[in-house]
Order: sequence, then C-alpha cells, then structure tokens
Amino acid sequence: MTALIERLGLTALRQLDPEAAHGLAIRALQARLTPAPGPITTPALACDLAGIALLNPIGLAAGFDKNATAVAPLSRAGFGFLEVGAATPLPQPGNPRPRLFRLSEDGAAINRFGFNNDGAEAICARLAARGSGIPVGLNLGANKTSTDRAADFAKVMLAARDHVDFATVNVSSPNTEKLRDLQGKAALAGLLEGVMEVRGTTPVFLKIAPDLTDGEIADVAEVAETASVAALVATNTTLARDGLRSRHSAEAGGLSGQPLFDRSTRVLARLSTLTDIPLVGVGGVGSAQQAYDKICAGASAVQLYTALVFGGLSLVSDIATGLDRLLAQDGFATVGEAIGSKRKDWI
Repeated sequence: MTALIERLGLTALRQLDPEAAHGLAIRALQARLTPAPGPITTPALACDLAGIALLNPIGLAAGFDKNATAVAPLSRAGFGFLEVGAATPLPQPGNPRPRLFRLSEDGAAINRFGFNNDGAEAICARLAARGSGIPVGLNLGANKTSTDRAADFAKVMLAARDHVDFATVNVSSPNTEKLRDLQGKAALAGLLEGVMEVRGTTPVFLKIAPDLTDGEIADVAEVAETASVAALVATNTTLARDGLRSRHSAEAGGLSGQPLFDRSTRVLARLSTLTDIPLVGVGGVGSAQQAYDKICAGASAVQLYTALVFGGLSLVSDIATGLDRLLAQDGFATVGEAIGSKRKDWI
C-alpha cells in the first residue's frame, strides 16, 4: 500500500511545475507522509567515510534540502548520511524562475537555482537544533554579489563547524557566475586555506565539476592533498548536453541524473588514481548497480538526488538492500573491500 501511495504521489507531482513539486515533497516529508524505514544497515554496508562512521554508504546530495528544514524525516528515509545546503553568508533569492526543468525522457534534470537559500545564520540554527542521528554535512557556497567569494566560504564554515559532521566546499556549481573559476590551482589553494583555518575539527570535503580536463583533475588532487581535504566529492552537475531527447535539453544550467553517470564516474576513477583521499561518487546514481559501480570505480560512498524525482524516497532502501546483495554476490564482506576493485573499467 505504501508503494502504491508513493507511485500515485509521484505521478501527481510530475504534473506540477518542478520547483512547486519539490516544495510539496519537502512539506510531505515534514508531515511524515513519506517512507521512513529508518537507517538501513548490515555488517557489509556499515563503512567509514573520512573517519565518519556510516551505517550505509548511500547519501543524499546537496540541493534537495537546501535550508535544512527536513533533516529529521530524511534521517529516517534509509540514508547513511545527508548533505544539506548550499548555504551562503547572506540569504539570497537565487536566479529568476523558471530555474528547474524535469527531463523525463532522459531521467535527468537541469537547474540554475543560483544558491537560493535562507542564509547561514538560519540554516546553522536549524542544524544546531537537529539532535542526534545519522551524519549530516553542509554544502558551503558564496553570495552572488560578494566581492570576496573565498572569504564567504570561510564565513559559512565558521558558522557551521560546531553543528555538522562535515562541510563541503562547493566551487563547482555552474549557476553562480565565475564560481567555477575558483577551481583553478592558485585560487583553490587560497580558498581552502581560509576554510581550513576556521574549520575547528570538522572534516572539509571539496566538490568538483565533471567538466575538468585531466590536467585540471590532477591539479585539484594536488591542491586537495596539500590542504588536507578529508574527501573529494565527484561530481557536481555538467554543462554538457550530449544525447539528450527532452524538449528542455537546451535550457541553461547544470545537468544532473542519468546522462551524467558515465562522465562523473570516469572523473571519479581518474581521481582515485591520483590521490588516496576518500571519494564520494555523485552523478546519475539511480540503482543499486550504479551505486556499486561508483564504489568499484573508487568511491567510498555515494550520493543521489535527481533519481528521487523519478523513483521516490523508497528508492533509497532499494539501493541499500540491493547493494548489500551485490557485495555478497562478488564475495565482498564489506564496502571497503569493493572500493576501486573495477577501476580499470572506467579509466
């Protein structure tokens, strides 16, 4: 009955404007109208990400719960960890609507939100009041009007450090003008230095774009190691539009979902040959097999978001239990044993 209700709800939501549908989904979570199997774990699924103990390696990517208003119900949806945000120092409305497009034929979405959020003060207050539960991280962003975007990341880090289990520096969103310029070697080194100075003991992750050259990927790995980044998140959305069928395919913004899977997984595998920093695989994860593929390509954990638009929250438990079966099928007793085991398939 729960599965039927979810399918009917998803069908209804797909008739609405995508951003309006997302708002209703958040309200349904807050009203406890969504699947809540609780954290899912087995001896094989329990794992470690940059020193953070996880019940399973399936995480929620940033962008779904931008303002940390649904952390409690999401913590009961089967995830092993959550990432909320992005948060900027000051509240900002983001880009004009429409700014979210559902590409149903491609199992994808395009967004150009532009870091719309309630601001670090409000978001960190909610995180401070969240209580115990699965690990929760905050995605750090910069204000569009800022004259010192590197300083913005440090400001949000300082505000959040006592209220999160990790924080992710996001210089890879394509929807804030010139933000991706901060992925350059010198700029990134300076930005990370400022964040690391104020992080306290909170692990800092770095999220990168899927559209980097091999040389740029190598630079990111070198800078991340020098800065003692705890994990690399590979990857954010792409500006590529290869092979899309939807009428929305030409919309500006970042593309996420199924078309991103191969591109992001290849970047992940490449990174795993350049550094021993733990990796989080993001981009096109919509099944247990795809989560497993990311892990075998070099990821210690994975995150998803766009697949929930098409599969609903019950997808989380399906992926976790399916991953447990796939590990056993290949003779792996733990997630850790599988990491990078099929990297050569993606290089």
